[in-house]
Amino acid sequence: MEKNKTSGAPGITPDAAAAIARILKVCGHPVRLRLLCAIENKQPCVSDLWQCLDEDQPVVSQHLAVLKRAGIVRSKASGNRRIYSIADPFVKALVASLATARGR
Repeated sequence: MEKNKTSGAPGITPDAAAAIARILKVCGHPVRLRLLCAIENKQPCVSDLWQCLDEDQPVVSQHLAVLKRAGIVRSKASGNRRIYSIADPFVKALVASLATARGR
């Protein structure tokens, strides 16, 4: 029997599912998820983040580098500081929805 290409999850192709899974895998680390929640709508610098998360600066920097390489966050120079924001619209919506879930 020939497999129907349109069966399965409606509205998502295998390629789209794989791309989303890669993003979720990167975001799924607890420190990275906390970083994304801290970055949401605030555009903090690294020192703000490591103080807010109570993590060592190298740990925060390493996780930010992973998020940046994946295209999930971006940074821009502001004086002698680097300001971080969420670059990926999917991740931005996901993090915003976590605020609703946290209220439960």
